Amino acid sequence: MNANILPPVSRAPISRRGALKLGAAAGLAGTVSLYPGRRSFASADKELQLAVEAKRIVVDSVESDAIAIGGSVPAPTLRWREGEEVVIQVTNRLPVPTSIHWHGLLIQGVMDGAPGFNGYEAIRPGETYTYRFRLRQAGTYWYHSHSSLQEQLGMYGAIIIEPAGREPVRYDRDYVVVLSDHTQENPRAVLRNLKSQEGYYNYGKRTLIDFFRQTERDGFNAALQDRLEWGDMRMDPTDLADVTGYAFLVNGRGPTDNWTGLFEPGERIRLRFINASAMSFFDVRIPDLPMTVIAADGQFVVPAQAHEFRFGVGETYDVIVRPREDRAFTIMAEPLDRSGYARATLAPRPGMEAEIPPLRPRATLAMSDMYHGAMAMDMGGMDHSKMPMGKMDHSKMSMGGMDHGAAAKGSEKSGPPVGWDQAGTLPDEKALSYADLKSFTRNSDDREPGQEILVRLTGIMERYIWTLNGRKFEQGEPVRVAHGERVRIRYVNETMMAHPMHLHGMFVELENGETERRPLKHVVIVPPGKEVSVLLTADEPGDWPFHCHLMYHMASGMMTRFIVERPTADASGKGRA
Repeated sequence: MNANILPPVSRAPISRRGALKLGAAAGLAGTVSLYPGRRSFASADKELQLAVEAKRIVVDSVESDAIAIGGSVPAPTLRWREGEEVVIQVTNRLPVPTSIHWHGLLIQGVMDGAPGFNGYEAIRPGETYTYRFRLRQAGTYWYHSHSSLQEQLGMYGAIIIEPAGREPVRYDRDYVVVLSDHTQENPRAVLRNLKSQEGYYNYGKRTLIDFFRQTERDGFNAALQDRLEWGDMRMDPTDLADVTGYAFLVNGRGPTDNWTGLFEPGERIRLRFINASAMSFFDVRIPDLPMTVIAADGQFVVPAQAHEFRFGVGETYDVIVRPREDRAFTIMAEPLDRSGYARATLAPRPGMEAEIPPLRPRATLAMSDMYHGAMAMDMGGMDHSKMPMGKMDHSKMSMGGMDHGAAAKGSEKSGPPVGWDQAGTLPDEKALSYADLKSFTRNSDDREPGQEILVRLTGIMERYIWTLNGRKFEQGEPVRVAHGERVRIRYVNETMMAHPMHLHGMFVELENGETERRPLKHVVIVPPGKEVSVLLTADEPGDWPFHCHLMYHMASGMMTRFIVERPTADASGKGRA
C-alpha cells in the first residue's frame, strides 16, 4: 500500500475540570482541539466529519504503512455526552471499501457499521456515509474498521461518553490509554503465513536446554512424560500467541517514544485502558502504584483493588490511581508471549521517566488448558443449541482460568509459570479476576433463561481455520432468538487458544458468581480448554455479528450471525442487559 504519513503527535495533559470547560465550549463551536495535532469532538446535534486515508507513521524512529481515521493513529478521541444525538460523516479516501464499527454502543443495527449485517454496506472508495445515532449510555468505548484487515493498520480510536448525571467516582485528571499491536508486514501476508505453516510466528518453542531445566524442576520422568504427551497431541505448550514480532503501542507511541501523562502528587487520575489490538492480550500493571478498577467495558463496577489486570482484544477497563510521590511511574503492558512490551509514563513533569521493569517469564500452557477430562464427552447427535436448563448452577461455574488471583499466590517451584492464566504476579500482589467484577447497579432483568445456546469454540490449527460449532462463517445456521427472550450463552473452548468473544448490539451479563449484580460485558474472554457462560436479554432487534475479536481468527471463519427477531404484538421482555 502506498501511503503518506505524519508521525504521531503526543497529547498534552488535561484535567477533568478543563475537559468539562472545553466540552461546554464545544457545544457552541462544534469541534475543539484539545491536543496538538489531535481533534477531540464534543457536540450536541452537531456534525463531525472524518476521513479514512492511507498514511505513513513513525514508531520509535521506524516508518511504516498505516490507515488513519481523521489524520492520526490512533484516530481522534471522540468525547460526547449521554443523551446527545451525534452525526458523523465518514469519507473513504482509500482505493478499497471501508467501514467504522462503534464498538460497545447501543445503536440501531444499520448504524453499527459491520458490512453485510443489518442492511449496512461498506463505504466505497470516494464515497461518504453518514452515521446518525443517539447516545443511550455513558462510559469508555472505541471505534474501528470492520472491513478486511484494516484494523491492524491503525483504524481504531477511543470514544468517551460523559454521563448525563453525576458519576459515582471522583478524579482530577482523565487520560485515555489505547494499547495496540503494530506490524510492518502487510496483514494479508501475515494471514497467508499463518495458513502456510502451523506455528509460523512461534519463535519461542521449547529446546533441549528447556528440557534440562524442566528435569531439574520436576524430575526426569515427569519432564519426559510431559514432552511425550504434548508430542502425541502434536501441540506446543509455548503457542500463546498466533503472531509475534509486533511493536506494541500506547496511544500510537512505541516504548522509546514514551507517551507521558502528567499529574500533581496526590491527584486522583482516571486511566481509561482500551485494548485496540488485532491479536494481543496484555498483562497491565504500574509498579509501586496500585489500581482501583471502577469500570469494565464502559460499565461501572463496585471498586476493586488490583495491582494488575489481563485484558483481551476489545475489552476496556477504567482505573483510578493516586500517585502521592513526586516521581515518575511506568505503565507496563506485557503481551502473553512476552515478545516485547508497551510502555508509557505518569510523571509530575515532562521528560521524567521511571525504571522499566524487566519482562516477566513467559508462561507455558498446562494440560489443564486442553479440552480433556470430564468435558471431553461424545457430543455426536446431541442438539445442544436448545438443551433444557436442567439444574446446573451456572452462578457458581468456574470462570475458566480467569482467576489470576491464583497467580498471585506464587509457587514453590522455580522456573516459568505453567498455565494460561499465570502472569507471574508477585506473591504479595493482587491480579484482577473476572470473579472480582460486580456491577455497580442491580441487573435489570431477574428472569431465568428460557434456553441455553451452546457455542463451541473450535478450529483446525494446522490449516489455521477457526470456527464456531465446527462451522466457518456462513456455513452454519445463525443463532436465532425471539425479541425480549432471556437466554444463556455457554461458551465451550475446545482449542488451546483463548478467544475474546464479542456480540454486537447488546451487553451480556457475565456469570461469575454474582446473583444480582453480574457485570455487563460486550467482550468475554474464554480461556483455552475452559467454559464460560453469560446471560442475555435479547432486546435489540437485528442481525448482529457474533465473533472472536482476534482479527485473524474472525477472518479465518470464527464468526456467525446472532439474529434477534423483530418484536411482535405479543412479544414481552423485561429491561436491557
